[in-house]
Amino acid sequence: MSERLVTELDKAVQYMAKRKIGALISIEQQGLLDEYAATGIRIGGEVTNQLLINIFIPNTPLHDGAVIIQDYKIATAASYLPLSESSFIPKELGTRHRAAIGLCEVSDAITIIVSEETGGVSIAHKTSLLREMSRDDFVAYLTDQLVVEEEEEKTTNFIQDFFDNTKWGGSE
Repeated sequence: MSERLVTELDKAVQYMAKRKIGALISIEQQGLLDEYAATGIRIGGEVTNQLLINIFIPNTPLHDGAVIIQDYKIATAASYLPLSESSFIPKELGTRHRAAIGLCEVSDAITIIVSEETGGVSIAHKTSLLREMSRDDFVAYLTDQLVVEEEEEKTTNFIQDFFDNTKWGGSE
């Protein structure tokens, strides 16, 4: 599932970056984003590149604000994120970047930014803002953050299942 999420995000982001369509996409991790999702319009749809692109087309009702992805679904669109008030943010970065950094200050979400000025793609996550990422770096980062965790979870579940199903002597 997470590999498909990375593929759909990549297709959408590359399309929007090439055309300088601004976008802000936050992917919930361990910390919940319900507070910010509540400010948007509920979608509840599968993550597809077509839907993401349609949401961010300029001058449409949902294009302002962020898409929030929860449990591999587009939970909401047009959501408000907290703006960072840090004086260390370079002046050339706009509201999308400031919102992505603001969300990093209060959660562990991964936030993707497409600049409508430059078409540049950035990711804000934890304490980092990775700016002007190449496609390869973008895909590698998302894969590392989203796909690896799923593989670790499968291993953990396999080990847990093994111990749950192993009889350790004695009678039942």
